[in-house]
Amino acid sequence: MTLMATDSSTSTLPQSEAHMEDQAQKFVLTLSCVERAGIVQAVTTFLFERGFNIDEHQQFDDGLRQTLHLRTAFSGSSIHTPDTLQEEFRPIADRFDMKFSFHDQTKQRVLVMVSKFGHCLNDLIFRWRGGSLGGDIVLVVSNHETHRAMAEAAGLPFIYLPVTPETKSDAEQRLLEVVDEHNIDLVVLARYMQVLSDDLCRSLEGRAINIHHSFLPGFKGARPYHQAYDRGVKLVGATAHYVTAELDEGPIIEQEVIRVDHSYGPIALSTVGQDAEALALSRAVRWHCEHRVLLDQTSTVVFR
Repeated sequence: MTLMATDSSTSTLPQSEAHMEDQAQKFVLTLSCVERAGIVQAVTTFLFERGFNIDEHQQFDDGLRQTLHLRTAFSGSSIHTPDTLQEEFRPIADRFDMKFSFHDQTKQRVLVMVSKFGHCLNDLIFRWRGGSLGGDIVLVVSNHETHRAMAEAAGLPFIYLPVTPETKSDAEQRLLEVVDEHNIDLVVLARYMQVLSDDLCRSLEGRAINIHHSFLPGFKGARPYHQAYDRGVKLVGATAHYVTAELDEGPIIEQEVIRVDHSYGPIALSTVGQDAEALALSRAVRWHCEHRVLLDQTSTVVFR
């Protein structure tokens, strides 16, 4: 079955109908389940019967794991909400044993955490202010005062939350309180240089994204770019992944790689690496906020 998006640039709808189309409520359905015949038909029939138009449809049939992953963006009557759609779709979900969710156009509320390196924070703020991040940055939290001015210049509240071995537990509890107080959907570790406790990782499971250089686990510890220079690396990369209790082992969302050569010293490698980090992180945040990332055990399916 071929599903095609509508190209509004070639639309010949009368003005009144075009206005109604512009006012249509937009939704996204994501689901995962064991692969069986009739799943796509059930989804499309459900949407058709409620007068929805399918704007975008992507699916991945994983032959190795015998699973189906699907993302369908659709639009139509504003009388529906994600909650009502969730309830009406449940009999279909039960029949196919689906893990599913509906989302509307409400933007994800993002909390960014940062330490002393500000390149990722700066890039996220730039994309957020330009409207291309996919979500709304709500506030910035840091264990240093270094980037207060950057955050406040963008009109973002800045919370200084120092962390020491003695205060780590209290600081993490305060962070969870901030997440609840501000209705945060996604926590982004934009070069936040503190290891989160296992309990905090579990509390933020599926809604916290971290960025690190792809030299891990090859060049662990301090001065990774100096280690890379000493080994004569030819590629510099970065990996954006979900946070889990296993340090830097969470499901990977995006990776960026830039080719280098023998002429790159540690400082040049670090500069190129920061570019890769900013690119990989911003893409991962946008795809998550647009509900394009589906968790699949220890990996992800990303519908770009």
